[in-house]
Amino acid sequence: VPNWIPAAADLDAVGNAKDIESVARERATMQQSCGMSSTQPRALGSGSSQFCNAPTLLRRRLQHAQTLRQSKRKQRGSRLTIMNVVEREAQMSSSMRSVSSSIAAIILGGGAGSRLYPLTKQRAKPAVPIGGAYRLIDVPMSNCINSGISKIYVLTQFNSTSLNRHLARTYNFGNGVKFGGDGFVEVLAATQTPKDKEWFQGTADAVRQYNWMFDDVKNRIVKDIVILSGDHLYRMDYLKFVEHHRETDADITLGCLPCDDERAQDFGLMKIDDEGNVIDFAEKPKGDALKAMAVDTTILGLGPTEAKEKPYIASMGIYVFKKDVLTKLLRDKYPQANDFGGEIIPWAANDGYTVQAYLFNDYWEDIGTIKSFFEANLALAAQPPRFEFYDPHSPIYTSPRFLPPAKIVKCKVSDAIVSHGAYLEDCVVENAIIGLRSRIGKGVTIRDAMIMGADYYESDKQQADLRAAGHVPIGIGAGSTISNTIVDKNARIGHNCQIVNKDGIEEANREDEGFYVRSGIVTVLRNAEIPDGTVL
Repeated sequence: VPNWIPAAADLDAVGNAKDIESVARERATMQQSCGMSSTQPRALGSGSSQFCNAPTLLRRRLQHAQTLRQSKRKQRGSRLTIMNVVEREAQMSSSMRSVSSSIAAIILGGGAGSRLYPLTKQRAKPAVPIGGAYRLIDVPMSNCINSGISKIYVLTQFNSTSLNRHLARTYNFGNGVKFGGDGFVEVLAATQTPKDKEWFQGTADAVRQYNWMFDDVKNRIVKDIVILSGDHLYRMDYLKFVEHHRETDADITLGCLPCDDERAQDFGLMKIDDEGNVIDFAEKPKGDALKAMAVDTTILGLGPTEAKEKPYIASMGIYVFKKDVLTKLLRDKYPQANDFGGEIIPWAANDGYTVQAYLFNDYWEDIGTIKSFFEANLALAAQPPRFEFYDPHSPIYTSPRFLPPAKIVKCKVSDAIVSHGAYLEDCVVENAIIGLRSRIGKGVTIRDAMIMGADYYESDKQQADLRAAGHVPIGIGAGSTISNTIVDKNARIGHNCQIVNKDGIEEANREDEGFYVRSGIVTVLRNAEIPDGTVL
């Protein structure tokens, strides 16, 4: 290529680099117009008049491109339009879309949530706030959306008002997370019919009472049903889960975790054969019964070293069923069975159905008790955290809010999450979660605690009026110390309070005073009012 062609020829009129073939073609055109051979470049200054034509040709081409660019600018009216800002690829291939449209998800809203009481006193388990700005239901919902599953049913029963409100605000066709095509989110509440006069008796019974939905016209192409729990914390691609289910031609596939000896005792365990088929079950085995459930986890993909450390597989409580198999098991085979994990799945395995195990070797936590809930929240503030709600490829969604950024004035904050809308002034915060619209007063110390925040603000005048009337405004009053404590939403803690469980109480019901103690963790009840100077 002649070395006199300027570098500007390698750029188009708007400054974008052209591909190599395009540049080569343009250079060849210039050479031909100059009567030159592309294989025999001439030296600059050889006296040929043809050298004068090449810069002229290039100049004309650039002038023409400049004219076109100005014309387009006039047509646009010199306006800049931002179409979309996305964090990840939003496009889905036709094959992926075809697969995901043949999958429906059912998220179980949970029972009474007695182990999470008093957080479930006025709300369902999946509606319990977590991580400062989210709710537990956001985890399976977001996993479904990120996996391309947009046909979602949520089964609810106990204290479902706040859960229903959150789902309506967040996952809908209006101003929340939008679905395209044939996607939907439907809340199916427990109800009584001429045929079913009982509330949900268990996980399987809940799905059975609504299994007529599987015959609905919008589910005609659904082949597999993913059944999920609404109170787990993890990030998972359900599409891979279903692909494994289909590749092995399983009737049922169970999500499972590899476990060591210590953790395995707290879960229902499974035993598998050399092909990954589940052949035995045991519920929280101990001693010799635990040792008998050890398996070769390299079958499921673990390396030899990790497989030796984690020889057990525990059920995650999430399943994939072939739609026709699920319908047959619930309606015909086991019409009286109420639970998937304890009845339907073990019985189906014994009766010859193919039950496969799918290994999930990543962070997963069952938020079933006050202790596990508290520890999982504080772990979010650790460095580095084992789980993060932010991920550019698999974000966790929640209700859209229009709150100002957190304001922090003369504070010492370390290993903490401070949510939007919070106001902190001259305080110390260590290893803590500070929720939405939290108000933390001067001289407050918060250590190893979760402050859920508030549903609304109180103005300075409202706070002054409350004080004048002998009441306490929302938030943590000046001079207070909060440690080893969960402060539920809209709680009012006065000045100079000490809520630290100084006597090491393990269990106590003091709801009339606004407290509840479980596993040594103090919970200040929702909407509770704690007077100035209270010590616990």
